[in-house]
Amino acid sequence: MQLFAFFSLFAVVRAVVIPAVQPSGHSKSTINADAVPQGKNHTINGVLTYVSLPKQKFDPTTAVLLLTDVFGLPSPDNLLLADEWAAAGFATYAPDYLNGDALPSDGLDNVTEWEVNHGEAQTTPPLLAVISALKLRGVKQIATTGYCFGGLYTTRLVQNNTIAVGTMAHPSSLNVPTDFELVKAQSHVPIEINNAELDTGFTPSLAVVTDGVLGDGQYAPGYFRRQFDGVGHGFAVRANASDPVQVAAKQGAFDTSLAFIKKHLK
Repeated sequence: MQLFAFFSLFAVVRAVVIPAVQPSGHSKSTINADAVPQGKNHTINGVLTYVSLPKQKFDPTTAVLLLTDVFGLPSPDNLLLADEWAAAGFATYAPDYLNGDALPSDGLDNVTEWEVNHGEAQTTPPLLAVISALKLRGVKQIATTGYCFGGLYTTRLVQNNTIAVGTMAHPSSLNVPTDFELVKAQSHVPIEINNAELDTGFTPSLAVVTDGVLGDGQYAPGYFRRQFDGVGHGFAVRANASDPVQVAAKQGAFDTSLAFIKKHLK
């Protein structure tokens, strides 16, 4: 597969690059100590990948590719989220496209320094390696769900028509509206976004700008965005179990993405 192409476009709205949100700006988790990830780590085409399969019968020609936030596979929240997708009936793959160097969830706020070694040149090859391997194994339809940092790569895969459908939540590192202008110009992949009212990255105002590009039927393949109020960045991955607003938002984001994927898979 070819590497992702660069694209520049004059837009009415000034383009804004969404910054990666510092670790302290992510929603905090209160995972039950009894919660144990059900999947297993496998090496797929040289890339460590967390694989979670449905317990019931499933379609082996369809898969969900889960693109994690900056905390990667060491974060139990990401693994349990992959398990949720498997429980919904999809073979789910979460590749370590961070190359064994995820950001510690309890580390210092050094995401800017970390990003230097985690640009698209470093993270794209392992991602494409897993996709290529899945297709060789007979997977014909890949639905991607990306969270935070993973939202950028979901967008790239949509732009290049590499996947069948793409969803994301509180994306970071995107250029708005330029990246979505590119989606509109050359993609035929349906796209869905869950955003947070209190996000300091993909803010509600940037979400409205995105609607201006893809909404109101402008993007024929399919576009949907849902905002969740009272929550911030990372809400679709982590929630405080004692906060009903956070719990409902996390579940709502999952349900919205699941419904969108089911609607648009052939």
